[in-house]
Amino acid sequence: MLNNKVILITGGSGSFGKKFIERVFAKYKPRKIIVYSRDEYKQFKMRQQYKKWDSRIRYFIGDVRDKERLMRAFEGVDYVIHAAALKQVPACEYNPIEAVKTNISGAQNIVEAAIDRGVRRIVALSTDKAVNPINLYGATKLASDKLFIAANAYSGARATVFSVVRYGNVAGSRGSVIPFFKMLIDKGEAALPITDGKMTRFWITLDQAVDLVFLALATAKGGETYVSKIPSFKITDLAKAMAPGGRLTDVGMREGEKLHEMMVTEYDSFTTYEYDKHYIIYPQFDWWNAARHFTKGGKRVKPSFRYSSDENAQWLSVADIRAKLGELAIEY
Repeated sequence: MLNNKVILITGGSGSFGKKFIERVFAKYKPRKIIVYSRDEYKQFKMRQQYKKWDSRIRYFIGDVRDKERLMRAFEGVDYVIHAAALKQVPACEYNPIEAVKTNISGAQNIVEAAIDRGVRRIVALSTDKAVNPINLYGATKLASDKLFIAANAYSGARATVFSVVRYGNVAGSRGSVIPFFKMLIDKGEAALPITDGKMTRFWITLDQAVDLVFLALATAKGGETYVSKIPSFKITDLAKAMAPGGRLTDVGMREGEKLHEMMVTEYDSFTTYEYDKHYIIYPQFDWWNAARHFTKGGKRVKPSFRYSSDENAQWLSVADIRAKLGELAIEY
């Protein structure tokens, strides 16, 4: 699929970009991978880490807000993975216009540059926070998702295919609850803070996130939103797995925080199909045609179906969580 192809990753110097590059070189022989990001120091570190692939990796300093730079970077590119975004909820709340410029205007720049340069496929990374958003980050990512889905209607003769993959916080990713708990435990704190005892989350690893992108690259026909079938866990069980016998303190929910992660709403259920290891939400547009765009093998979900971390069929026990934690490289 990716042999002899040119692939560009926006925000490519982040954790997803690095894992994606490792997986691509382990499985394929790409002609070139372009890392497009704003952080020169992270790119410098990547050069040191990935010297063995140096002849096939290019590093572009650039911002998705800069359409001219994107036009230059996209020349000759076959596939684009759009991972760049302002993601921190408090930072987006405090700097709303900056979040809009990067997450919405940046998405539109990606769409236009991709079509103009004849890019074959775009996969945009989304988030559970874009579903029924309650904070600005989620609202900007909802708008971004809509832009990428609608872009299929005006790619014209270029036939650029746009799709979206959606998942929640990656297990062990910086800024998430697992490294936060680990930091407190390493400091010898006597109690772990719990925002709400009923809180649940989905468990997804970086490898699973990359697998979902590979699936979209291989099967997308235009307009799909891909969602992995993954297990849920209780935040209290995570705390028990990380600090057996430790004390838990209820500190209340933070502004913009959700009690549960939602991936598919009941309003999406009318166009959502279940597959063996994932769901696909298809768009509701006149241009979408089942004969052209539908992926065979799916079964339509029941009306009012919801895919939420608190209503999942798969759950991790404390022992399951402890075993999975042993597989993670946790940094804080």
